[in-house]
Amino acid sequence: MQKEADKIFQSTCIFDSVSEEAYPGYVAIKGKQILEVGCGDIPNELVGESTEVVDYGEGTICPGFGDTHTFFTGYVVDYLGVDLSETVNLKQIVERLSENLEMNPETVVLFGNHLQPELAEKINKGGELEQVKRPVILFTAGHGYCAMNKVAEEVFGFTPDTCGSSEAIYKIMKIYLNDRDFIIPQFKAYMSMLNSHGITSVKEMGFDNFYGFTDILAELEQKAELSLRISFMSQPVGKKMDLAYGKEMKKKYHSDFLRFSGYNQMTDGLIVSEEADLMEPYEGKDYCCQKNIDYALLEEDVLTADREGFRFTLHSEGDGSFHKILQIYDKCEKENGRLKNRHGITDLELTGAVDEEKMAQLGVFGEIYTQVYMLDSCENWKQDYDEKLGSRRSRYMNYRSMADHGVILSGATDLPMLIPDIPEAIYYGCGTYAADGKEPVQPENGLTIPEMLKTWTIGSQYAMEQEHILGTLESGKQADIVVFDRNLLKTDIEEIRKAHVLRTICAGQDVYKEMENR
Repeated sequence: MQKEADKIFQSTCIFDSVSEEAYPGYVAIKGKQILEVGCGDIPNELVGESTEVVDYGEGTICPGFGDTHTFFTGYVVDYLGVDLSETVNLKQIVERLSENLEMNPETVVLFGNHLQPELAEKINKGGELEQVKRPVILFTAGHGYCAMNKVAEEVFGFTPDTCGSSEAIYKIMKIYLNDRDFIIPQFKAYMSMLNSHGITSVKEMGFDNFYGFTDILAELEQKAELSLRISFMSQPVGKKMDLAYGKEMKKKYHSDFLRFSGYNQMTDGLIVSEEADLMEPYEGKDYCCQKNIDYALLEEDVLTADREGFRFTLHSEGDGSFHKILQIYDKCEKENGRLKNRHGITDLELTGAVDEEKMAQLGVFGEIYTQVYMLDSCENWKQDYDEKLGSRRSRYMNYRSMADHGVILSGATDLPMLIPDIPEAIYYGCGTYAADGKEPVQPENGLTIPEMLKTWTIGSQYAMEQEHILGTLESGKQADIVVFDRNLLKTDIEEIRKAHVLRTICAGQDVYKEMENR
């Protein structure tokens, strides 16, 4: 006998991420699961006295989205310590720091955020923080620069110019990640922010052993306070890859809401900095990369992890690193020609067609930053990459070619570099518009809107090894669902960024619901 649903959402645009087409129909939810998905009218037997039935008109109803490359522990640095955004002189800064110290006399390090860059530079030159006997680090917005005293430099071993690097940030993480009064409210706010964009799953990067933050995540899960499913990876920064840690995490965390997902590591750098590893030299140069990359160590780590059943993701900016990463993965264990463990490649800015085919054959997934065009104008994108790549610029962010070769793509942002926003991902990743919106940068390289939606739904869940329970609207799967205010497949690409989330459901529960008076 058919059970009555708890909630039923109706729309003329159901995008289930199984089909390429949307259809008029309904999604019925019972408890944590999807009870039924159907075309046409809602069957009477699904509706009980307590069933919530909502007709969303032309609004898109689709599976919850997954961001496969996020970095909360970097994002939260912008909220660390005292908010200095309104301070305009040294006197105000000292007053804010003094107030904070009076309220928190046990503070080991005085942190501040959103300091104006010109003030930070002035303080560093004038040495006004030297009178403070404990470490002081005052970050500018985005934490790429800071004002700090010599005590802080001696204790943490970095400078104002290097404070935004991974090698610097990890040295202060164990301080703020274990400040429970600070980090727990910040993580809850972070989850809410992502929920408001329809994100119900993330793959979080955690440096080394995450410095104990997994204990807090486990506590939140136990209290049913996670509104986000979290797969986390260990990224070796302060020490070498720790297999013992991975084994402990894999044994300890394997639920639907909290699980260990393997290891992540950087390889090459930015193309514009000529630190990306290219197959052929940069235009007018006799070298392929200005960065020294230890591929032998990367191979050793990947093969060691693979033998123990762990997954790996490696970053790739240039087509040279892309090729070499695939050579490493090709040495991993396989079953019927495909990798036994599900390894991935992140970023994928410049790729070659032959290697894309190899990537698909091996079953390596790709994590793509689909919103990256928002970081500059169309003219600057073309000029910068023409200068570095010449004719190879035509293959820059060629999502079309990767998809055509059968590569499974997943949505990612490298948050805090970008904040996940699927209408924006469509605008930049399908339309290939840049920040100025004047013209597409490379329209032939974009995905279709259905492909982009699948990238952020079933593609992302494939990357997190959760596609058996998430990523599509199908009976029996977990009820992670997002509702938009319009039909995303019929909205003009120039208008798509105006679309917004009305409601986000995770495991059958509301985790975001737009206020009526928006």
